[in-house]
Amino acid sequence: MPSGFLEHANITVSDPERSSALLQKLCGWHERWRGPSQLGGWTIHVGNDHDYIAVYTRDDGPVERHRKGAPLNHVGLVVDDLDAAEQVVVAAGLVPFNHADYEPGRRFYFFDWDGIEFEMVSYV
Repeated sequence: MPSGFLEHANITVSDPERSSALLQKLCGWHERWRGPSQLGGWTIHVGNDHDYIAVYTRDDGPVERHRKGAPLNHVGLVVDDLDAAEQVVVAAGLVPFNHADYEPGRRFYFFDWDGIEFEMVSYV
């Protein structure tokens, strides 16, 4: 049976610089690559040495917002210090919500500037 892991996710954002900076502060990640997309637009890959999120913007106008759950429910990110992650979210002017503490870990959610929902989780 094959085995696998998630190497990257590619999300469309209105400001890749802003989204990259937030993800770096939230997760201790670094910029892996940046440049023009093969299909037009601009992309920044931000993550660690094994996986990343590509934050992409088109060059043909503003990002279309979707209702929650269409086409994506949320992106879950694991951090070792959930309280510090929440401070980063608040400092960015975003609003944490739906705090919960149940097996297997503590969590909260927030929407970024483009309506993408993130779940922040800590298993510590």
